Amino acid sequence: MKKDKSVIIWLLSGCLLLFAMVVVGGITRLTNSGLSMTDWHLVTDTFPPLTEDKWSQAFEEYKKFPEYQKINIHNDFQLDDYKFIYFWEWFHRFIGRIIGLVFLIPFVYFLIKKQLSSETIKKCVVLLGMGAFQGFLGWFMVRSGLIDNPDVSHFRLALHLTFAFITFAYTLWVALDLIYPNKINVILPLRNIARIALVVLIVQIIYGGFVAGMSAGLIHNHWPLMSDGQFFHESIILEKDSWLIRLTEGKSGVQFVHRTLAYVVVGLILFLFYQGKKYSLTSQQKNGLISLVVIVNIQFALGVLTLLYSVPLWLGSTHQVMAFFLLTAMTYSLHRLSK
Repeated sequence: MKKDKSVIIWLLSGCLLLFAMVVVGGITRLTNSGLSMTDWHLVTDTFPPLTEDKWSQAFEEYKKFPEYQKINIHNDFQLDDYKFIYFWEWFHRFIGRIIGLVFLIPFVYFLIKKQLSSETIKKCVVLLGMGAFQGFLGWFMVRSGLIDNPDVSHFRLALHLTFAFITFAYTLWVALDLIYPNKINVILPLRNIARIALVVLIVQIIYGGFVAGMSAGLIHNHWPLMSDGQFFHESIILEKDSWLIRLTEGKSGVQFVHRTLAYVVVGLILFLFYQGKKYSLTSQQKNGLISLVVIVNIQFALGVLTLLYSVPLWLGSTHQVMAFFLLTAMTYSLHRLSK
């Protein structure tokens, strides 16, 4: 454990930075800032424009693209407004650069110092590949909003968001392997339930990306019904022609799936918790399951409030932050039930 302490700190630092990046990414989305940087340069975009002339040049370039031409031109959108949205997108990308350096430089150092086992090296190479792919997904997402449509594809946004969550979870898992090197007896029934719950949670995160990408939280702001007297809103059927498209590309359908899956996630975690009472669990396993129950209930309440208040910035951001905590608790619990 002592030998691996610096490696563990490195991996957990990466987790914190990934957490920060997703939080800032959520704010970037909620403030409609994601299309403010219309071009990308590795070196020259490290810092925002430093003079008024540079700001004016960037703003004029932004005016050539659909978001300004189809939306903001009608909203008395000025240079100060542009500076605000530019900041959040720049900050999001800046954290991405920092994450790359934080992962790569210590990795090379630990290799030289022979502080990584062959198994950990393989896992870290996977992490570096995941980080590079996440950067590509960010570009791929933004690109979809710079051609004709003044908004990014909700499919690409969900892919970018979900892969960030998965990268975080895998980084945490690698760190946990080093924190808890000793094997424990696997409780197969609980492990299997936890695996199912994790898969459903990831699907829920995907649909959270769909809701964010389509601004589907701004409609049907009622709970527990989608409107007065309707659990399943009639607009779901009217929006699109097929069920697959209704539930993946229709605003009402996407919101229905997201709010319904919330019940499934809560139910699976409560089921896991009560099944755990049948076994003699370690303190780590008990704490993991308790944290899951507490966090999932907070997250459910935040989801309801976010919907009822039509996604204010602070509630939308808090809801996404709590999703991260929920995934953290799920990853920890599954690790303790599996390893």
